[in-house]
Amino acid sequence: MDFSDLGLSQDVLRAVADAGYSEPTPIQQQAIPYVLMGRDVLGCAQTGTGKTASFTLPMIEILAAGRARARMPRSLILEPTRELATQVAENFDTYGKYHKLSKALLIGGESMAEQFKVLDRGADVLIATPGRLLDVFGRGRLLMNDVKILVIDEADRMLDMGFIPDVERIVSLVSRMRQTLFFSATMAKEIRRLADAFLSNPKEISVAPPATTSKTVTQGLLIVDQGGGAHGSHKEKRAALRSLIDSENVRNALIFCNRKRDVGILARSLTRRGYDAAMLHGDMAQPARTEVLERFKRGEMKLLVCSDVAARGLDIQDMSHVFNFDVPAHAEDYVHRIGRTARAGREGRAFTVATPEDNKYVAAIERLIGTRLPRLTLEGIKSAELQEAPPRTRRKAGGRQRGAATDNKPPEAVESRRDQPSRTSSQEPRPSRPPRRQEPDKPVIGMGDHVPAFMLREPKVEKKG
Repeated sequence: MDFSDLGLSQDVLRAVADAGYSEPTPIQQQAIPYVLMGRDVLGCAQTGTGKTASFTLPMIEILAAGRARARMPRSLILEPTRELATQVAENFDTYGKYHKLSKALLIGGESMAEQFKVLDRGADVLIATPGRLLDVFGRGRLLMNDVKILVIDEADRMLDMGFIPDVERIVSLVSRMRQTLFFSATMAKEIRRLADAFLSNPKEISVAPPATTSKTVTQGLLIVDQGGGAHGSHKEKRAALRSLIDSENVRNALIFCNRKRDVGILARSLTRRGYDAAMLHGDMAQPARTEVLERFKRGEMKLLVCSDVAARGLDIQDMSHVFNFDVPAHAEDYVHRIGRTARAGREGRAFTVATPEDNKYVAAIERLIGTRLPRLTLEGIKSAELQEAPPRTRRKAGGRQRGAATDNKPPEAVESRRDQPSRTSSQEPRPSRPPRRQEPDKPVIGMGDHVPAFMLREPKVEKKG
């Protein structure tokens, strides 16, 4: 099957051919015809399968007829990050080059005045992050009752970033007479609940099991002895990462850290040692983030150290490697990180640097992907093993752990306590208190339902002798 079999116009097919694509991916084969039919679509596919084109191509086809009015976009695409929103906008430029569709991009870190000007001219396609969209709407510069196509992309990432309340509010502002396209890489219970609330009789499309890794990516795990423990120095990990980079034929690579602070530290460390590296994280100004990404895409640098802001949806052609300097705390993030390589059937390599204390995170990843990560060894790097999980301690019926009362006491105190008889084994039980005399409460007319009985007792009067 090729794109001409999907019902797309010649102008769209010509733009796709100019971009160098001839055969649609499975998600595109299944989704595009139903989007063109006007059906709601619930799409679930692993990262790197071409979800973006599965909704941008038919949207261009549908929106080709008609014209937008000022401040009233005809379609809306919600993205969790600025980078994803920018990338979708680039897709519309690429595939809509032979159409005269107008688009607006609403993301933080950019001039709001310029975005107002674009909206005032009218936008066929509005691509936005939830926060900036609600900000612009709250200022009265945007109306959404003319939106005919709503796309919620990377819904699971929206959930992780806490955007779901914003998304629910945005959906309530959009006309009910709309077509909704809902895409997610995973389909947790919360995502399914949102899909049921937002979609009407959707066509469900799933081209791969949720949270699976590509078969064309080679994975590996290098466990290093950090020496200082979980909170010790990263010196050994940085040395292990450099050895991995030196041992691989790295054309270009993303290096993921869990914390923004570590992104800057690692990028500066690599640069001082002569590596061609730069950094990308969410605290950088938007123009700086855009410039770094463009330089990386053009091949002007080899290594990009980043936070999870780059783990979703960034489509960088022919990425050769992904390195996890830190094991992600959420197993799903591992799938999305290594999904930046081995895209569209290409081969890629992904390696993770771990410490013995990362045992529970590694175990969660291996449970999710259904396979054991191959262990690696490198010359000059002291390897280690993951710590074993401590056995669970059984609890007594009273809820106290066995030995918990004596663990922190000296042996003498423990022995002397054992010699003392327990209260339960005493020969003379404690005398029990006599039961307290209870008087029934009597209802009193005019004082509510009842009054306490003690207020109805007759006062005792002592007789004077």
